[in-house]
Amino acid sequence: MTYIDPHIHMVSRTTDDYQRMAQAGCVAITEPAFWAGFDRSSPQGFYDYFKQLTDTEPKRAAQYGINHHCWLCINPKEAEDVGFAREVMSLIPEFMSCSNVLGIGEIGLNKNSKNELTILEEQLVLAETHNQLVLVHTPHLEDKLKGTLLIMDAIANTSITPDRVLIDHVEEHTVNAVLDRGFWAGMTLYPDSKCTPQRAADIIESVGSERLWINSAGDWGPSDPLAVPKCQVEMASRGHTSDLIQKISYDNPLEFLSQSGKFKVS
Repeated sequence: MTYIDPHIHMVSRTTDDYQRMAQAGCVAITEPAFWAGFDRSSPQGFYDYFKQLTDTEPKRAAQYGINHHCWLCINPKEAEDVGFAREVMSLIPEFMSCSNVLGIGEIGLNKNSKNELTILEEQLVLAETHNQLVLVHTPHLEDKLKGTLLIMDAIANTSITPDRVLIDHVEEHTVNAVLDRGFWAGMTLYPDSKCTPQRAADIIESVGSERLWINSAGDWGPSDPLAVPKCQVEMASRGHTSDLIQKISYDNPLEFLSQSGKFKVS
């Protein structure tokens, strides 16, 4: 079965991972800008990162028939220094015309701090001004629900409509709040923590399949670039039909991402 991985950090993966994903049925990915596992020391480091996302990675993915798309931002883990963050944000408009840039993301909160919230609000203005889709990072903390609510309230203070926002890293205690307010919800699958493929299947059985998708993250920490097909296998083992599996792993992401006007699959 073909699938889209709508949130995977391929800059931290080997080329062999592209090959494995293609063999498993991946036809397109989207890569949000995020933390590199360390704090970058200059805006120029982000400029080079944005070049990598808009030029190098699309070429690497294309070798395996995978369409590569990306999102640009300064992530919440590096947003405490407001002055530094604003310098990085000033670079983003230069890249928005690139053919594989879908929007602003993954913006959001990490520790729910005042400075993080300030930069979140300013990046929402950036998305609003340029009519961009938004991909949101919710905190991996005990106060995930608080952070999720703060983020949704910040979006409500803009003209950005919920149907143009994907709120990622939802779990059992946040998914309903996100869906109830009209946002798209992403479940990020990790091998042993956060939302495993088994937990994701439980959530799908609990809340249904509308405005919901699954993704692998595949970042610099313990993660699995084949998490999406493994979740497909988990759902199939529970007797779910191919139509439902395709909706979560292909149709829903395609519906949302196509709003960018740039998204395509092979």
